[in-house]
Amino acid sequence: MDEQRLWAPWRLAYVQGQGDVLTTEDDVERRWADGADHDCFICRVAAESRDRENLLVVRRPEAVCILNRFPYNNGHLLIAPLTHKGRIDELDDDEHLALMRLVTRATQILADTMHAEGFNVGLNLGRVAGAGLPGHLHWHVVPRWSGDVNFMPATAGIRVIPQALDELWQLLSTTLADDCADRQS
Repeated sequence: MDEQRLWAPWRLAYVQGQGDVLTTEDDVERRWADGADHDCFICRVAAESRDRENLLVVRRPEAVCILNRFPYNNGHLLIAPLTHKGRIDELDDDEHLALMRLVTRATQILADTMHAEGFNVGLNLGRVAGAGLPGHLHWHVVPRWSGDVNFMPATAGIRVIPQALDELWQLLSTTLADDCADRQS
């Protein structure tokens, strides 16, 4: 059998169980949201101003959109409430609406900028349902294309992510930030 090897050194931290690869320097200034969990990577990303380094694409008063550092597919986003809430029934109406608007707009922008043909949008509620971070709700938005095999691999577990996270951050942060600002006006 012909084997193919794909070099993906950025996944090593994930494979070794070091899912949080963000720096934890004490001198980083953070503005924590009310009720933030200081051990939660989403709360920490939202508290810091290093959006590019943290892959935070856009922040809204009620929600944040972050590139998944360990994506299922190119363009995989995490959309989460700004507040640290682990259950969907803890969200107020404004948060529900803001999150769904951001999910909707993110899929439109991914379709326009990356020519995604479809999406898997999912929310894992609780550890037994697959939530890797059960304390902070987050929707996965995974772009899909005809013939891709990345979400449910069909070739011996091989996934190919064809774009650097930093390059994708640049593309989406500009587009989403401008779009969200326009919609706030």
